[in-house]
Amino acid sequence: MRIHFIAIGGSAMHNLAIALHKKGYQITGSDDVIFEPAKSRLDKYGLLPAEMGWDENRISSNLDAVILGMHARIDNSELLKAQELGITIYSYPEYIYEQSKNKLRVVIGGSHGKTTITSMILHVLNYYNRDFDYLVGAQLAGFETMVKVTENAPVMIIEGDEYLSSPIDRRPKFHLYKANVAVISGIAWDHINVFPTYADYTSQFEKFINTIEEAGTLIYCEADADLNEIVSRSEANINKIGYGIPAHEIENGITYLLPEKTALKIFGDHNLMNLNAAKLVCEQLNISTADFDTAIASFTGAAKRLEVISANDSTNVYKDFAHSPSKLKATIDAVKAQFADRKLVACIELHTFSSLNKDFLKEYAGAMDKADHAIVFIDLKSFEQKRMKPFSEEDVQEAFSNPKLKFFNDAVQLKAYLLSLNYQHTNLLMMSSGNYAGFDLPELAVSLKN
Repeated sequence: MRIHFIAIGGSAMHNLAIALHKKGYQITGSDDVIFEPAKSRLDKYGLLPAEMGWDENRISSNLDAVILGMHARIDNSELLKAQELGITIYSYPEYIYEQSKNKLRVVIGGSHGKTTITSMILHVLNYYNRDFDYLVGAQLAGFETMVKVTENAPVMIIEGDEYLSSPIDRRPKFHLYKANVAVISGIAWDHINVFPTYADYTSQFEKFINTIEEAGTLIYCEADADLNEIVSRSEANINKIGYGIPAHEIENGITYLLPEKTALKIFGDHNLMNLNAAKLVCEQLNISTADFDTAIASFTGAAKRLEVISANDSTNVYKDFAHSPSKLKATIDAVKAQFADRKLVACIELHTFSSLNKDFLKEYAGAMDKADHAIVFIDLKSFEQKRMKPFSEEDVQEAFSNPKLKFFNDAVQLKAYLLSLNYQHTNLLMMSSGNYAGFDLPELAVSLKN
């Protein structure tokens, strides 16, 4: 098979390119810019384009297919040439389905927790040396790439998000996988640039349920009232299994699963619900509750999900991917519950299109109320790049309903403020789906005053 990737440098795209290369396919690709770690990974396998930019001469009738990344535009010269030649063009979720249509497909959907649930399932399957393919949205310990596709694996575990598939395919990715076993972890409005109303957004999950294969299984968070309503009125011919928070207790900063008192390396109600979702999926894959608990005890979390940067008897420093209102609140609540005797300094960097939209900003009301020091940072460059009007401190304080909240749009001033605080019996939580304004977090952690 000869396959060309347009916009090969994307997170999922470059991992899929490597996976297909390992499978023996002839892979070429192009992009206008490729960042690390994609650049080094592609170079390692001889897949890094010799020159950046688009060139229609890369496209010929010898190709079996083109896979189109979301980063490309609809007037991309290579895309236009492929269309002119009648070459089959796939989005990457379409091609993932092509690679897995003869396997049992487990698709993890929902506004939050997808990567963690997927990671937990992969961890347990790996623990028991199961043969499986996968697509996950973060780099995991023990897994070289974020995508694996083989001929013989009987099952594929797929993290399925609701964002658009490609510039010429406006369907959400998770609609294309046709799950045999599906998870919906919860619904919290996101991607306002694509789904301008909450109703537009929730309808995507209704459609997702209807894509589940007949007699398949839906595992869903029954603590989510809106999701419960959607599931209850669905007439899809599927099995429906709800889940909530499992029985547990916290002692000396460690969470234990009950009744066997299995010590966990993760914590927080949201992670415990993620764990229950993963356990129910693993039951569908014939892994018992006891075997699941044994394996999950060694799970340390997905990358950037409450990842420990440093820890001592007085202060832990975490980084987390949280950026949406629901994720922000869940992460703060988790750290406060786990360390009830410590104060919390919580800093969120807003940089997604939704979070920089003034109409959407009010969705963050109350999200940081449990933090002892609540901080919002927005790099002025984010507004400039998205051509949006900057917020004032008053805008942010009003939207978050928190007059004590501190707001910064200068990274130097933010760092100075963080370093000025006393961290005796205090944790620091840095949250962003970006790069924290280029902070060296380990260096920052070393510099904190105790």
